Amino acid sequence: MKRLRWQILVVAVTLVIVALLLLSQQPVTTIILPEAAPGGIYTEALIGSMGRLNPMLDWNNPADRDVNRLLFSGLVKFDSRGLPQPDLVDSWGVSADGKVYNFSIRSNALWHDGTPVTSDDVIFTIEMIKSSGSLFPQDIKDLWSQILVKRLDDKTFQFTLPEPFSPFLDYVTFGILPKHLLETIPADQLPSAEFNLNPVGTGPYKFGELLISGGQITGVVLVANQDYFLGAPFVEQVVFRYFPNSASALDAYRQGEVLGISQLTQDVLESALQEPGLSVYTSRLPQMGLVFLNLNNPTVGFLQDANVRRALMLGLNRTVIVSHILKGQAIVADSPILPGSWAYYDEIEKFPYDPEAAIQLLNKEGYIFTAGSSVRSKDGQPLTFTLVHPDNEIHTQIAQAIQSDWALIGVQVNLQSVPYDSMVNDYLTTRNFEAALGDLSTSRTPDPDPYLFWHQAEATGGQNYSQWDSRTASEFLETARTAADFNERARLYRNFQVVFAKELPSLPLYYPVYSYGVDAQVQGVQVAPMYDISDRLALINEWYLVTRRTLEEQPEAVPAVP
Repeated sequence: MKRLRWQILVVAVTLVIVALLLLSQQPVTTIILPEAAPGGIYTEALIGSMGRLNPMLDWNNPADRDVNRLLFSGLVKFDSRGLPQPDLVDSWGVSADGKVYNFSIRSNALWHDGTPVTSDDVIFTIEMIKSSGSLFPQDIKDLWSQILVKRLDDKTFQFTLPEPFSPFLDYVTFGILPKHLLETIPADQLPSAEFNLNPVGTGPYKFGELLISGGQITGVVLVANQDYFLGAPFVEQVVFRYFPNSASALDAYRQGEVLGISQLTQDVLESALQEPGLSVYTSRLPQMGLVFLNLNNPTVGFLQDANVRRALMLGLNRTVIVSHILKGQAIVADSPILPGSWAYYDEIEKFPYDPEAAIQLLNKEGYIFTAGSSVRSKDGQPLTFTLVHPDNEIHTQIAQAIQSDWALIGVQVNLQSVPYDSMVNDYLTTRNFEAALGDLSTSRTPDPDPYLFWHQAEATGGQNYSQWDSRTASEFLETARTAADFNERARLYRNFQVVFAKELPSLPLYYPVYSYGVDAQVQGVQVAPMYDISDRLALINEWYLVTRRTLEEQPEAVPAVP
């Protein structure tokens, strides 16, 4: 019996050990990981028509800028927060006094024909910018005429500014042109050069061919640049096909002719959102809608009262303007600096719709109703003024909404509709207005510097249409324009925004947004705030249509030794 009990004990212990060994062994796990791979063709419906594929000539043609964005590179580019990043150059340095900039071109930067990019190409391009042949605005030409450009060697060059100017890097994003292909062409003949239809750049894509139908250019084919200095893009070909409007582009998508739509306007946006395979991306535009208040017009002296301006702001139902009139294609605005920018102050004072608070402010300032009147007045001066606005449908609807909102707090607004150009030239520029509904655009200037719109020196002949004369705010803007440190500039702009919210020289309404569509099978698409419409393609070299799968096996667990 003792021997039998001992055998039973041995068997039991053995079974326990075997069970522990079996439990300690985990099955081999195979993980299949998809990753981006080269290949595929992305076709986009581009709203507009082709002009000339040359960055000197695309200033007024967004469709050309979209294509040129992939063909050409600037010295510097900007990220989604408006911070400068290397592009053709791999580094730059600024002197202590903020006047001298030294740049170094990447050693592996090549033109699409294999020729190395040199300092001579940069200097040649700047000369072209200043020439009569380019379509750059005159203020940019004037700026470059004041800058000393010096070649240091094949790969380094220097810019010397007449005075410190922190937003300067905004002005070195222009596409560089190849001197070796264009130097024999006089500047005034550049618009008719054959190069514009067969361009050679340095971007992630090379020019392939034009698509022509019925004697008209209907599209352009680009092919991946395998020698791109940041690495070849995944998508093998990008094909742009031109369409007159978003409606025809959406039809092309439904027919399977394209995978993307460059712009979804309000008339097709709702339909586009119903497309199961279309991903709709929305991004903030570099623009702000606002009500300009003329602070230096004696006929509306009450606008010089900051509390009256605050009451007007509190009496605006901007959420309804954004949601109902703009169909959600905007963001309520509170700051003169764009949200998403490194200089935007998140804690700036917000102004929710609060008509009761507006009424209390007006009462406090002595603006009351007199017998039989629906308009507040003080010392015989009624709170009434004229709001000039563009004569298009959207601005007219917004103006009418503003008129209704302010009537509820006892302010009478008379509306005057005029063509947009007339409003700018005959009213804003001449300061011949009481209030005006308009837009401020900072397109193609990622640096947040708002000097031109709000500094007191711009009140007479510049774009400070409200004629805001704040020495405190102006000092912040002056110092920020010359400070080299981003943290210091951010602090100064934060202080400026606090002053702006306190005084409200004009009334921010909304930041419009831009919507575009890309089929869901295109992966890697990212959304970021835009400083130009072409920014939606800034990261296209990370988009992909083809994936490959890699196997990753987890090793077996080693059983513990008993």
